[in-house]
Amino acid sequence: MVIEAERLKQLPGVAHAFFTRQGGVSEGIFASLNGGLGSDDEAAAVMENRRRMAARFGLPPERLLGIHQVHSPDVAVAVAPWPERPKVDAVVTRVPDLALGVASADCGPVLFADGGAGVVGAAHAGWRGAFTGVLEATVAAMEGLGARREQIVAVLGPTIGPTAYEVGPEFVARFIEAEPANEAFFAPSARTGHAMFDLPSYIVMRLGRAGIGHAESLGLCTYGDEARFYSYRRTTHRSEPDYGRLISAICIKG
Repeated sequence: MVIEAERLKQLPGVAHAFFTRQGGVSEGIFASLNGGLGSDDEAAAVMENRRRMAARFGLPPERLLGIHQVHSPDVAVAVAPWPERPKVDAVVTRVPDLALGVASADCGPVLFADGGAGVVGAAHAGWRGAFTGVLEATVAAMEGLGARREQIVAVLGPTIGPTAYEVGPEFVARFIEAEPANEAFFAPSARTGHAMFDLPSYIVMRLGRAGIGHAESLGLCTYGDEARFYSYRRTTHRSEPDYGRLISAICIKG
């Protein structure tokens, strides 16, 4: 099953997909469309799953690019399939028929496009990446390829929701010390000294403040929808040994 965003679907020459966990060949805790190259799933199953994802775009699997995500603000520019995944958390391109993919399992997958300029991007925005500027860096990298900031559309896909993301006092302090207005993204938790963090709203705020044309969240919680989404936090609460990764991808049609 694939989820699409209406605002991205409307852009000429752009194809995208927020893939769910459904429709693949992986088994057990990875069932079924696990695209995580770094997971402990059977490598052959992951490659078949990624082949199916690439086929959604009409592309061979080597043109569905992955990155080695490290929770950074760093961005790579893709001009061709790469022999080794760069250690970054976002990727941009103006080359047709390169599908830019990011993996997630609670963190925020954000797809970007300027249809008029023919420039697209994809970012993996966990709290650390969003906090340190990966979203703004992606927009700047797209501008470097000819995109116009005010024409960029960005959509946040399935992400852990505000009722499922409990954090400790040190986490809250870090955000409020950086900017007192960040207090708005925290709500009381049932546990004393803890709080619930609204990562999706924080990401959309950062996107909007970057001055892009349109930013939105699909409002889909990975933790609460086990049938469609993998969740690192749900896996942790169950003491499971590993978890699958969702893939979100975007490309310029050739």
